[in-house]
Amino acid sequence: MSDLARRPGSRPTRRQREDRAYRLVLATGAFSVIAVVAVVLAVVGVISLGPAVLAAVVAAVCALILRRTLAGGG
Repeated sequence: MSDLARRPGSRPTRRQREDRAYRLVLATGAFSVIAVVAVVLAVVGVISLGPAVLAAVVAAVCALILRRTLAGGG
């Protein structure tokens, strides 16, 4: 314990965590909107349901990463 200086790269700064969380919120919202619009277009018959499912999966992954980012901030 003679050297109390933080090791570089050990943990992101608070500002970096805030930026990451903000970007994840934007991505989750955007992919959620895309999924809803794609479902509506699929019901109308313009496109297939594939893009809606893909966008929903990506939105869910972004939400999980966001949750992990926010939980690790303590």
